[in-house]
Amino acid sequence: MSFLSCNEALKLSNSQEKRDEAYFRNLLKTVESTPGLYYSYETDITLNLQRRWKLAEGWMNKAIWKQADPRFVWNRNLLDELIECKLDDFVMPLLQGSFQTVQLNLKDSPAILTLVSRRCTRRLGTRMWRRGANLAGDVANFIETEQLLEIDGFTSSFMQIRGSIPLLWEQIVDLSYKPRLRVIDHEQTSLYSANFSLCQQSEVVERHFHDLLQRYGETIAVDLTDKHGDEGQLNAAFASEMQKLPHVRYVSFDFHHICGNSNFDNLQLLFDQISEEFEKQGYFLVDTDRNILAEQKGIIRSNCIDCLDRTNVTQSFLAQKSLNIQLQRIGVLDSSECISMFPEDYGKFRTVWAEQGDEISLQYAGTYALKGDLVRYGRQTITGAIKDGVSALSRYYLNNFHDGVRQDAMDLISGRYTVNKNGPSPFHLNGFETFSYLPIASALVVGGLTLTSLSIHQAGRNAQQYITTVLCAGVTAGVMAAVKANGRQFCSRPRLCGLL
Repeated sequence: MSFLSCNEALKLSNSQEKRDEAYFRNLLKTVESTPGLYYSYETDITLNLQRRWKLAEGWMNKAIWKQADPRFVWNRNLLDELIECKLDDFVMPLLQGSFQTVQLNLKDSPAILTLVSRRCTRRLGTRMWRRGANLAGDVANFIETEQLLEIDGFTSSFMQIRGSIPLLWEQIVDLSYKPRLRVIDHEQTSLYSANFSLCQQSEVVERHFHDLLQRYGETIAVDLTDKHGDEGQLNAAFASEMQKLPHVRYVSFDFHHICGNSNFDNLQLLFDQISEEFEKQGYFLVDTDRNILAEQKGIIRSNCIDCLDRTNVTQSFLAQKSLNIQLQRIGVLDSSECISMFPEDYGKFRTVWAEQGDEISLQYAGTYALKGDLVRYGRQTITGAIKDGVSALSRYYLNNFHDGVRQDAMDLISGRYTVNKNGPSPFHLNGFETFSYLPIASALVVGGLTLTSLSIHQAGRNAQQYITTVLCAGVTAGVMAAVKANGRQFCSRPRLCGLL
């Protein structure tokens, strides 16, 4: 992907406009490295199989972009002028998410297993700067994942969704490893958005689940967050709001407490709670004559805090359960068999789910998914633990010092922010924000620690050296305290759009 400048008017711009233009172009360079973009010339990959199958033939003969689900068209903002000029042949919808496919050979029956994940663009953003929901009920990191199976002339589909907890909440980076979670009071919503009146949390939750019920049918909300600490407060707030929705079943499952780092099989306890509804929701299945044999009548909505690591593990477990049911229905497996009895094919199944988890994690958090070993092998390995540690540190660095720019780039390319030449510069900042104080603070801390360390070795020689040591240590401690107290000021944060 490449963006080419054709702005001849820039020659007549003033110095501030030129600086703004340069920053906007740097944001577009960030966009050029966007991972996980897919397209198809022949098939609308934004629509799941069940929805596409039931559309009228005349609808399917339309241009690809006219068929597409606008929630999943990543480049919709870039296509407007082409659409206005009726250049349908040049209008190519891009899907951000994941596309994984693998060939299986179950009991000498060749099969193709495909995993498609579709990222919604309505609350597009990075891990820390797009949390929870907006006032319309759209949630961060909302992803529709479809598992497709083609075998013996049959085609089946099983869908799941994930998305951030649909409350108004934030987790602003401040240099700490785990920034505090904060639920936004409805009286504060006007501070975050001038386009909406005061909004109750229950209204946001209701809007979100009303949309899901309209699109997917009966919904089961599986909450994988902890029941203690900051997560526990968010878990309790979510549970409280869900009690007000009689048509949605809410299941709280403390993943860390029950499954730990390696007890993957304990997810069976979760499945036992929802198995009856899970089987009723079903899957989509068509036979060799293109007859619909079964339809998926509902969906499981899973979430943890990031909707990445714990969610990946849980969704792969449920997908395996559905796959076994489908293979038994088709007749490839008998009622006593399951895919885990075939090591080679089971390994491929786990791999596509692990790779899917990595890809969508890169898009939201900037690193590979954690707990990938639980998906690949059903247990934690030493290599996997080391990889998770590296990814956790990488997330810390990216969240604190890079994601503000990434968020601006996403807001710009998606059209959430519109450049207004006649308006004030979004980068004209004052006070603490005018400069990046992080290099200065880092130099002072490192320098202070070094001088303190050197002076300690000589402190016993005379009183003056002892005083110097105390002063160096005091200055260093003061700088560290100032950095900690003003942690948010030293982090990269978005400048173009607000949190909601």
